[in-house]
Amino acid sequence: MKKVIFELFRSYSVILLFGSSLIANAQPSFSGLEHLFKTPLHYVACYTTESPVIDGNLSDSVWDNAVWGEDFRDIAGDRKPNSPYRTRMKMLWDEQYLYIAVEMEEPHVWAYLNQHDDIVYYDNDFEVFIDPVNTTHNYFEIEFNALNTVLDLFMPKSYRNGGDALLSWNVDGLKSAVHIYGSLNNPADADVGWTLEIAIPIASVTMFNSSVLPSDGRVWRINFSRVNWHTDIVDGKYVRRRSPNGRLLPEENWVWSPQGVINMHYPERWGYLQFSSETKSSETPKFVLPYREKQRQYLWLVYYRQKEYLRSNRRYASTLAELEINPTVFDIDGIRNTLTMEATGTQFSAIIESADSRISINDEGWTRVANINRRGE
Repeated sequence: MKKVIFELFRSYSVILLFGSSLIANAQPSFSGLEHLFKTPLHYVACYTTESPVIDGNLSDSVWDNAVWGEDFRDIAGDRKPNSPYRTRMKMLWDEQYLYIAVEMEEPHVWAYLNQHDDIVYYDNDFEVFIDPVNTTHNYFEIEFNALNTVLDLFMPKSYRNGGDALLSWNVDGLKSAVHIYGSLNNPADADVGWTLEIAIPIASVTMFNSSVLPSDGRVWRINFSRVNWHTDIVDGKYVRRRSPNGRLLPEENWVWSPQGVINMHYPERWGYLQFSSETKSSETPKFVLPYREKQRQYLWLVYYRQKEYLRSNRRYASTLAELEINPTVFDIDGIRNTLTMEATGTQFSAIIESADSRISINDEGWTRVANINRRGE
C-alpha cells in the first residue's frame, strides 16, 4: 500500500511540474486583434558612396544599388482589395541623407495646392512617416503632391492620445523633385504616372540623437502612404467627388506596410527600415526581427485591451486578469518573460521583463527601453 501511495504521489508531482511548465510556455491570446499584430514589412537599405541627383528622374545609376520594396496595398491589409495602380519605393542612405525613390502609376496626374504647408493630402499625395527612436512619440510626417508642394510636421504624440501636429516644424535641408510621365492637370488625356525623389536630412529627423543615427544594423520605424481621391471633372478641373448628400467620398489609402486599421498614426504598425553598410543590395544581410519587437507585442496587447476596456467601462482595468490576459509568465523564443501592470481608473503602465531586457508602455502608448546590465537598446 505504501508503494502504491508513493507512486501516486510521484505521478501527481510530475503532472504538477509538467503542468506548470505548460503554463509558463503558454502565451496570452491575441484573439480578436489579429489585424493589429501581423508582422510589418521590412526593408534593408544599402549605404551609398554617391548621392543621387534629386531631379525626380529615377534613371540615375545610383538607384541600381537599391531594390524595390513590395507593391503598396490597402491600408487595412487583406480586408480590402489591392490598389488598381502600382506604387513602389526604394531607399539608400549615407551619413547626411535618407534617400527615397517613389514610382506611382496614375492615369490622371493632378495637383493644385502650391504653398508650403498647404494641407497637401487634399490633393492626391505621397506621405512619409518616420519614428527613428521607436517610442511612437516624437515622430515625423512629410507629404508631397505632384507639384512637389511639401507639408512637413512633427508629432509629439499621436492624435489618438491627444497629440497635435506641429506645423511650424520644417525639414531643414530637404531635397525633393517630381517627374510627370504625361501632363499635369489635363483631364483630356491619359497619363502614365509620376515619380518622386527625396533626400531627407538625417539631422532633421533625429534631433542630433546619436543613439539613433543610421549605422550598420540600426533599425528605424517607417511607413509610406499614397492618398488618392475619387474625382469628377468640373469646368476642366479635377474636383474631389461627393456623395449625393454632399459629403466628400473617402479617399483611398495605399501603403507600403499595411496598418491593419485605417489610420496612419499607429506608429507601432509601421514597417522596419534596417540600415546596412553594404553598398550592394545583393550583399545586405537578411533582416531579423529584433527580440525586443517580439516583447513589445505583449505591451501593445495590454494597450489595445485597456483602450477597449476604457470604452466599455469608462475606466481602465486594475489588473491583467480583468483584461483576460494570462498567463503573465511565459516564454518568447525560449526566454522567460514576465508581464506586469499597474493601473488606476485613469492611467496605466505595463512592463515586460526578461533577464536582460525591460520595456514599458503607458496609457499614451509611449514605449521605453530600460538599460539592464548595460544592455539597453
